Amino acid sequence: MSFNKILKYAVPAAFISSLPFLANAADSANLKSDDFVGISFWLISMALVASTAFFFMETQRVSAKWKTSLTVSGLVTLVAAVHYFYMRDVWVGTGETPTVYRYIDWLITVPLLMVEFYIILRACTAVAGGVFWKLMIGSLVMLVGGYLGEAGYMNATLGFVIGMVGWIYILYEIFAGEASKASEEAPESVRSAFSTMRWIVTIGWAIYPIGYFMGYMAGGVDENSLNIIYNLADVLNKIAFGVIIWNVAVTESEA
Repeated sequence: MSFNKILKYAVPAAFISSLPFLANAADSANLKSDDFVGISFWLISMALVASTAFFFMETQRVSAKWKTSLTVSGLVTLVAAVHYFYMRDVWVGTGETPTVYRYIDWLITVPLLMVEFYIILRACTAVAGGVFWKLMIGSLVMLVGGYLGEAGYMNATLGFVIGMVGWIYILYEIFAGEASKASEEAPESVRSAFSTMRWIVTIGWAIYPIGYFMGYMAGGVDENSLNIIYNLADVLNKIAFGVIIWNVAVTESEA
């Protein structure tokens, strides 16, 4: 292996391995063996770091048109990992739900996940630039409505309705809109990946409004359970989502 290739792998790996030190882990020593929420934060933060390293290193394996897709997948898990370090310490140190960190994470990673639909289609077929903006706007409406309602800046029910409008708009676009129609012209492997990705957006993302409804509109819900559910949902919606893109990128590159 040439020196340049070694650098391509070594530099990202060295950077990613330093991620745990970007967050203040002073309170991590307080993690108790029966704190399953804190343990879930630890496990998933490490899984996100491992996923980031994997996606970035696999960009050297796929053809040029798929490198952007894998890079974006790595950015999603990278951003999520950094926020999980902070959320982990907030929970372990205070026992409080780190709502603001979750929404900062989602405000960055969810639009990036939506962009992935556009990027994988563009790699294989003609797709209008308007698809990009529709998915982006839908995701921002969904998140801003949810945050304003959950943080108490507006009525919780109104925030829920606004967030649901954004989510339903996204579902329409990927199931029946321009994005869906563009996917019909893509190769079979891309169509299969697109189909799986949109079902993740349907089923995996449904966890968030259900948690919102139970926590803020139906008399409350146990915060421990809600945090564990949200954490597990992020594994599906970020790591599994990226693995699907990696699979189609490798399949198409080898073909």
